[in-house]
Amino acid sequence: MRRLIFVVLSGLMFLSSFGVVAQSNYKIARKIAVGGDGGWDYITVDGASSRIYASHATTAVVVDIKTGKVIGSIPDTKGIHGIALAPEINRGYTSNGRDSSVTVFDLTTLKPIEKIKVTGANPDCILYDNFSRKIYTFNGRSSSASVIDSRNNKVVATIPLSGKPEFAASDGNGKIYVNIEDKSTITVIDAKDYKVIQNWSIAPGEEPSGLALDNTTHRLFSVCSNKLMVVTDALTGKIVTTVPIGDRCDGVTFDPGEKIAYSSNGDGTITVVREVDANTFKVLENAKTQPGARTIAVDKVTHHLYLPTAEFGAPVPGERRPPIKPNSFVILDVEPIK
Repeated sequence: MRRLIFVVLSGLMFLSSFGVVAQSNYKIARKIAVGGDGGWDYITVDGASSRIYASHATTAVVVDIKTGKVIGSIPDTKGIHGIALAPEINRGYTSNGRDSSVTVFDLTTLKPIEKIKVTGANPDCILYDNFSRKIYTFNGRSSSASVIDSRNNKVVATIPLSGKPEFAASDGNGKIYVNIEDKSTITVIDAKDYKVIQNWSIAPGEEPSGLALDNTTHRLFSVCSNKLMVVTDALTGKIVTTVPIGDRCDGVTFDPGEKIAYSSNGDGTITVVREVDANTFKVLENAKTQPGARTIAVDKVTHHLYLPTAEFGAPVPGERRPPIKPNSFVILDVEPIK
């Protein structure tokens, strides 16, 4: 996933084609101070255990949702991108881009158990598929996916992909979907035999990053760099519709209880998209967050949203990346206002 430190400080609240929202239905309830230096990427929320797992520099930081306190970390996860959870076997997994590995850890103690070398370069998104009981890493620099058997922590397959994979989603019934960023497509993988079975264009969407799935209506939500969310039929590959979103998006999540898809945008907004029915989607608002908050996860128990970000210094001439202010890393807790 594109690193969140690629942020331009000029991000302001996105004004949709529907106009300025007079009063938001969302608010930042708190900023959970994590601190430390370095960049970040994906965030994972486990509402059942009331924990947040956030990638940060070379560690996975674990936060207790109720107290807002850091309760532990998984160390030595160089270039960490994502965290996948498998509660039924009490295991967690991190994708470590810099040494092309996966760290296996105990969900109770948070202690590392094993480090697995994957068969591709720079594993980015990581997914636990409960249908096959396999862990998938999507390897950004080698256009492939590595498949790891959770029973013995061995790589059992390598799946060639047509381009650079970004985020992925499983339907829990034998199909895995992954955005291919440089091809602007969605690839469908058969989890039974580890083969690509479909490649679907999502034009007019360009360079998709985050991907989410409504497994009831079979709708995929791809957020794209040209400020579009593309909604695709997960059974046929047909594009259902597109809706406008904010700028510099990198993540999307779907709350099945609320029937809402949320796009997290680096311009400092969340685009809130209501699924009225399987073929009708409406932008409700662009709720204000904080510049740099580009990845997102939802607690399906409380319906709160969580987004990592930090504060940034003034742009440095000749540098693409504005500096991150030391010790400013936070997780935003965004609460729906009922």
